[in-house]
Amino acid sequence: MARKELLGVRQPMSDEARAKIAASVRANAEKKRQELGVSETQNQKAPELIKMRNQHFDPNLFVNMVTGKEVDGFFSNDGGIPKACNFIITGGPGVGKSTVGLDMLSDLAMSGHSVLFVSAEMTRIDLFQYVQRFPKFGSIPILFLGEYSDSNPKRILEEVFAEGYDCVLIDSFAEVQCTVKESIHISGNAAEKWLIDLMLSHNLGGNKNKKNTTFLAIQQVTKGGVFVGSNKLKHNTTGMLELRRGDEDINPHMVFTKNRRGQVQEKLFYSLSNSGDVDYQRGRIDFGIEEESEEERVEVKMDPLHLNEIADVLGKLKI
Repeated sequence: MARKELLGVRQPMSDEARAKIAASVRANAEKKRQELGVSETQNQKAPELIKMRNQHFDPNLFVNMVTGKEVDGFFSNDGGIPKACNFIITGGPGVGKSTVGLDMLSDLAMSGHSVLFVSAEMTRIDLFQYVQRFPKFGSIPILFLGEYSDSNPKRILEEVFAEGYDCVLIDSFAEVQCTVKESIHISGNAAEKWLIDLMLSHNLGGNKNKKNTTFLAIQQVTKGGVFVGSNKLKHNTTGMLELRRGDEDINPHMVFTKNRRGQVQEKLFYSLSNSGDVDYQRGRIDFGIEEESEEERVEVKMDPLHLNEIADVLGKLKI
């Protein structure tokens, strides 16, 4: 009888229990929204159809930033690095991604542009030795993000970017994403979304100095050379710049596999051999390797004896 009573009609849930479950669901939903950077009270933007003939921008927005080197014509058809853009720089280890990025950044600084280097991989000691070889890098303001891994690096980046810069180099996107993810305990996707949204907001001048910031973000690749990053990251970039070692590591060059402002699949060769600067040129760079002349590569001795022997062989073969 007692067993039948236990298996009887289920008692209705109390109001108190319902309230606890509802509160738990709301709390989990709000946590998820925070991870994605979306507030529960955030206003949803209504659809808006745009006609470009009605759009107006400051003409200065389309005056590109120039380094004074061959790389200017490589980045855009108009010459120079465009404003309010995001470029991803990829390539294998040791190919020179950081050096090329810092070279462009320091040249922009010498042209009067405000710049910032966010180093999430190298330390002060690493960069100190680096600057011994490239002294001009010593004038670039640097944020060593690894020093703030226990101090909410997300907040640190937001505060620093709030000042407003013409161009920011991030080394690397993946390392910044990972540092933020582990520091404030959010998912990798949420950290990536936050960083992309932060870049986009500064593209639009969302900072103190109203700078339409351009970001040069170094990104990692797998051992097979595959780009590490989501489709969201790819779609929100103006260009994908790949650095390649070249034949036998003696002709390193860069290629845009995607570029909304310039040409794609064209090669720009570069050399890191000159201490203190990076050289760029459209054709192959002379690295001081002497090539053999045509006479040295092909030396043929054709005396009469050799000609007679060849003729006898051909005659026997009836060719």
